[in-house]
Amino acid sequence: MELLRLEKDAGVALVTISRPKALNALNAQVFDELQACFNQLREDQDVGVVVLTGDGEKAFVAGADIKELAALDGFAAKAVSARGQEVFRAIDGFPKPVIAAINGFALGGGCELALACHLRIASERAKLGLPEVTLGLIPGYGGTQRLPRIVGKGIALELILTGGMISADRAFQIGLVNKVVPAEALLEEAKAMAKTILSRGPLAVQFALEAVGQGLNVGEMEGECIENNLFGLLACSQDAAEGLAAFSEKRPATFTGN
Repeated sequence: MELLRLEKDAGVALVTISRPKALNALNAQVFDELQACFNQLREDQDVGVVVLTGDGEKAFVAGADIKELAALDGFAAKAVSARGQEVFRAIDGFPKPVIAAINGFALGGGCELALACHLRIASERAKLGLPEVTLGLIPGYGGTQRLPRIVGKGIALELILTGGMISADRAFQIGLVNKVVPAEALLEEAKAMAKTILSRGPLAVQFALEAVGQGLNVGEMEGECIENNLFGLLACSQDAAEGLAAFSEKRPATFTGN
């Protein structure tokens, strides 16, 4: 990989998008490498949580590569949108938690990438937004769908229709990010959250992601049915037996993922 860095430590994979001169803007190669990287991590039994960030202090991902977009006709632009949706859908549906560590600008496609992650921690310096309408476009990588599900229809439309940037504090107030931390503590906070998740039952974490992800796409009763089935499956697992025994015996649980 030329535009991504992958580092692994104690069950946590740190994926860094590295196009610092372009503020880590998304282009075709970044999409290809993101897809290849997450395919690799999906099969990596030594990785339980992924932290995704951008290279440098200025940007998580500043957006799509405008020079690439400007050269496209309508059919090609639709194909680029579909490609971005495909890659971000795979991240959204990834069976292991993905934490976005937002270290600067997360605009347009960068904000949409953060939205596709399961959890978001922002540096106090971060700026987020979907400015596509200022270019005569709309978000094309899933932003019109994920943002309303996270912050509600009214606030989502405010951000999409005005195209303005918001601060990390405002993003926290509306529920767009889970936590805001000092810039120098960003990666440590993300890794600490990852380690907390790693200490929990891995099957339970996987099934919780599945229950929430699938449930958001169906009605409440259908979602409860998904939850019910997954709960029953977990109750038969060795991890559940271990977790319940550890609680009764007042000791830390030792989960094996079985």
